[in-house]
Amino acid sequence: MSVVGIDLGFLNCYIAVARSGGIETIANEYSDRCTPACISLGSKTRTIGNAAKSQIVTNVRNTLHGFKKLHGRSFDDPIVQTERIKLPYELQKMPNGSTGVKIPSFFTDAERRSVMAAAQVAGLNCLRLMNETTAVALAYGIYKQDLPPLEEKPRNVVFIDMGHSAYQVSICAFNKGKLKVLATTFDPYLGGRNFDDALVDYFCEEFKAKYKLNVKENSRALLRLYQECEKLKKLMSANASDLPLNIECFMNDLDVSSKMNRGQFEQLSVSLLARVEPPLKAVMEQANLNRDDINSIEIVGGATRIPAVKEQISKFFLKDISTTLNADEAVARGCALQCAILSPAFKVREFSITDVVPYSITLRWKSNIEDGTGECEVFSKNHPAPFSKVITFHKKETFELEAYYTHPHEVPYPDPRIGNFTIQNVFPQSDGDSSKVKVKVRVNIHGIFSVASASVIEKQSLEGDHSDIPMETESSFKNEGKDEMDKMQVDQEEGHQKSHAEHTPEEEIDHTGAKTKSAPSDKPERANQNIKKGKVKSVDLPIQSSLHRQLGQDIINSYIENEGKMIMQDKLEKERNDAKNAVEEYVYDFRDKLCNVYEKFVTVEDSSKLSSMLEDTENWLYEDGEDQPKQIYVDKLQELKKFGQPIQIRYIEHEERPKALNDLGKKIQLLMKVVEAFKNKDEKYEHLDAADMEKVEKFINEAMNWLNSKMNAQNKLSLTQDPMVKVAEIVSKSKELDTFCNPIIYKAKPKMEASEEQAKANGEHNGPMNGQSAPESKADAPKEGSPHAKASGEMEVD
Repeated sequence: MSVVGIDLGFLNCYIAVARSGGIETIANEYSDRCTPACISLGSKTRTIGNAAKSQIVTNVRNTLHGFKKLHGRSFDDPIVQTERIKLPYELQKMPNGSTGVKIPSFFTDAERRSVMAAAQVAGLNCLRLMNETTAVALAYGIYKQDLPPLEEKPRNVVFIDMGHSAYQVSICAFNKGKLKVLATTFDPYLGGRNFDDALVDYFCEEFKAKYKLNVKENSRALLRLYQECEKLKKLMSANASDLPLNIECFMNDLDVSSKMNRGQFEQLSVSLLARVEPPLKAVMEQANLNRDDINSIEIVGGATRIPAVKEQISKFFLKDISTTLNADEAVARGCALQCAILSPAFKVREFSITDVVPYSITLRWKSNIEDGTGECEVFSKNHPAPFSKVITFHKKETFELEAYYTHPHEVPYPDPRIGNFTIQNVFPQSDGDSSKVKVKVRVNIHGIFSVASASVIEKQSLEGDHSDIPMETESSFKNEGKDEMDKMQVDQEEGHQKSHAEHTPEEEIDHTGAKTKSAPSDKPERANQNIKKGKVKSVDLPIQSSLHRQLGQDIINSYIENEGKMIMQDKLEKERNDAKNAVEEYVYDFRDKLCNVYEKFVTVEDSSKLSSMLEDTENWLYEDGEDQPKQIYVDKLQELKKFGQPIQIRYIEHEERPKALNDLGKKIQLLMKVVEAFKNKDEKYEHLDAADMEKVEKFINEAMNWLNSKMNAQNKLSLTQDPMVKVAEIVSKSKELDTFCNPIIYKAKPKMEASEEQAKANGEHNGPMNGQSAPESKADAPKEGSPHAKASGEMEVD
């Protein structure tokens, strides 16, 4: 059993596997550990990865790539429309308004749910959606043996991940067996492709002036230029000298050429390099740390290989950058480690992980005028996750909660909504008072927000004195600007993904979400002033959820069904292509051998006829047989083999027959020698039965006669004729000899029996006792190896 960690990148994907031997990044069918995030759609099938990437230029309109930015967004989203301009293929608006096509730390709820739905469609059991920088931190920390103990000051490490499309920074505190993310910031629109864009724009202007070519109007030429600029960028990271850029038959059958060096590239990228520092400054402020508090800086991601980017990072922290992690595979390896921790099938070193919520989340509630409205920030930015809180409301009727991101400008798109949650079946108490409703909100292990549960606390009055019944207390606050009162109490439940233990520190929040402190000594006294005798019970309430950009389960099921159909179609198409390739391979292989090794085994007439048949089949394959069902190719191959197989059999029989004959001949000679030795009274075979040996001799003679007759007949035939005796018959005859003769001639020699004199001597020595017979008394003879037996010298044991 194994678990995998998947790094789903904008440009490439990496998959790491956790096995009993450790973590391994697996290779694809091209023996490459890097698989392009690319899909090419054909008329009947689809290709994925390297095979699809090779069709980006040749099959422009049907090859999909760069779709990571489209997760969980509507077709009208500004980001989708921006990406749409860059993509050479068309995006279609689906009926539900969605775009059909490891996760970054800045992914929102809708994007995370989209990735989860995609995993479900692909048939994957997703144990956790893990933030990329957190996965890198796990891959870094779990192997460290020198981390400070829990009681000491933690080691603070900055992790910087700049990939092809995004830039992320996080600060993590490490203790022995523990990782805590302190803060995370990001720039979702800065990455390696922005540097590619700068190069492409430069060369487009140069080619327009130099060759009068408008590259951006030709999608195929633009894709080729992007590919060459990406290669040039990688070369400039390692070389400071001038490097050429040459593209043959670029546009209008023109060859283009230019050059670029690192200095020019950095001048083109000044505005991009200026965006490296702000996230670094922000993450230090949010973590409330100074540069001196940072122990090391780890960088991953392809774009961090750009020397100017590394220089900006080093300049900000005034420290050397560490590159101990694999820049490409660290995220996938961290995800695989997390899966191994969560899976019961693996025993992994204890290592707890505390992640953070990347955005602040606010709840707004509304009901009728009497119950009032309000809002509260339930999760602040960089709040620990997974985490849950319990909020107590006082309501007289069903009410609705609206969850949204508090600061929309921090979200990658302008829509801050998460979803609406209606708490149903809320009614006043029997005495007309408001009902106390407890609502649990949660950010789970995937970083997805939800209203997990809701319950109403019902009062039940009691007659008489029941002083032993525990009383509930609550604190209240006034909602400014309204006469109504909303009372709220917040309990926090901190999750631990390894043990799933929950801790519930208490925290009071006013209507603005600000934390307030109260004196614990007098609070119970004030609360107990209005205690009434009674008992309470909790009743679960139904919750109706309406999540923003949430795919319904019926839609997901339809996608799963369609995916199953496409998998089956891919399988059938592969079988069809394999059948076609088998025909083509047989034609080329047999035609080559027909003029070579098979030449002596076929008549001139048959050779000419078969050559003509092979040529006709080849022409058919590239004309009418280009696109035929699988069975047609199977039948065509059988037809060719009907004529070609006899020739192939004659060749194989001719090649293998001498060895089979030689083996059979040697076996007959060996058996004949045994029979001759038996007739000459050889001691080795004197125990064999004469009647059995006569049978062996007769069987050998029959085999010899069969062999001679078959070989005489075979020698009279030409090579173009079918063989008189086949290798399989010779091998079968050899096995018959073994089966019949071996049990007889290899019969074990019986043990020597004592002579009569020895038996008498033993009888006189031991003497029969109490009427016992001699054989019985024999059992009482001295055992072999005893001193008496050795002295007598009368027992010889074979």
